[in-house]
Amino acid sequence: MAIALLVFAVVVTATAAGIALNRILPEHHLSKESKEIIHLGIGVIVTLTALVLGLLVASAKSSFDSKSDEIRHGSVKILMVDRLLRAMGPAGAPARDSLLRWVDNNAGAIWSPEDRKVSVEQGNAEWWEFHEQIRKLPSADDGQKALQAKIIDAVDELAETRWLLTEQQASTIQSPFLYVVAIWLGIIFASFGLFAPRNWTVYAVIGLSAFSLSTAVFLILELDQPFSGLLHISDAPFKLLLKEIHR
Repeated sequence: MAIALLVFAVVVTATAAGIALNRILPEHHLSKESKEIIHLGIGVIVTLTALVLGLLVASAKSSFDSKSDEIRHGSVKILMVDRLLRAMGPAGAPARDSLLRWVDNNAGAIWSPEDRKVSVEQGNAEWWEFHEQIRKLPSADDGQKALQAKIIDAVDELAETRWLLTEQQASTIQSPFLYVVAIWLGIIFASFGLFAPRNWTVYAVIGLSAFSLSTAVFLILELDQPFSGLLHISDAPFKLLLKEIHR
């Protein structure tokens, strides 16, 4: 929200600066020939801004979809491991208890770190305890060996998903992109103010345009932080997972 408001402020301030320049520049600076050159230059900046905004939208949406898929994939893998451990019978009970404890204490914290039931260090310790329990599963006969192999493969995939989600908590949008876009938008709207007629209809349209651009930046940043804010990944798969593994 703060960055979106900053973009709005930059655009409005640049427009006001353009209006002020119109009043103080000599007439020949605003001649027909000057306007044509200025319009050509602004057209180039508009094109570049559109390309960069499109790149930011694509990057944020790709990151959002990727994390959403990883959440669903991880939930399915946890449920699969739980079912395979149940199939192991009493021999799989210690590993299943470790899995349930780790899920209850840690998995939901991805949406709300404040609700984490244990520290990050303890959560990692619980994960590795579960991992060790998996390695200790018995394999006395062919059936148990096959189950153990499936469980190990599923746990390894779950570990990969877990680390991917952990590493992808940071923003994928680099700040210089936003700074450059804000500067370009300021230049574009300064040109609007420079040549715009002085009436409230024009001012209203420029204000609505500034609002639309700032909300676009807001939505891009919301997509880039998919576990919080207005646009967030649904925790429905996780809630369904909790319901299923506690049956």
